[in-house]
Amino acid sequence: MTLLVAAVIVHDRAADRVVLIQRGEHAKFGRGMWDLPVGKNEPGEPITATAVRELHEETGLVVAPESLKVVHVVHAALGVEAPDGYLTVVFVTDEWTGELENREPLKHAEVRWVDVDAIPGEFVLGNAQALDHYLNGGATQVSLHGWP
Repeated sequence: MTLLVAAVIVHDRAADRVVLIQRGEHAKFGRGMWDLPVGKNEPGEPITATAVRELHEETGLVVAPESLKVVHVVHAALGVEAPDGYLTVVFVTDEWTGELENREPLKHAEVRWVDVDAIPGEFVLGNAQALDHYLNGGATQVSLHGWP
């Protein structure tokens, strides 16, 4: 079964920065790499609820589901915990409350605001493409990885 995942681009338009996480030494994949706040869908959970929950669990930020807009979809044929592939729905929001913090220090080395002109190069591939596409004004699209 394909794993369903949600990722969130939190865009502070006034300061032109986004929230990023750096995967820690105990991460299941991408150790040391940067990524968007992202996580797996739970059974019976709407994908917007997954995005809201995972963002809060990882960063402490709170967003309303209705503030989320789909900006990208990543469909990969294989993943670390997804031998049958995964589908990541990437959302963006510019509305949040709360203070940014690393709420999962065993998983993440760092959680911080990053200026959009200083996005680190060592970035998880699918989400890097989604972020780059969004920041460069692209229309919503689907990226395919690992398919013949």
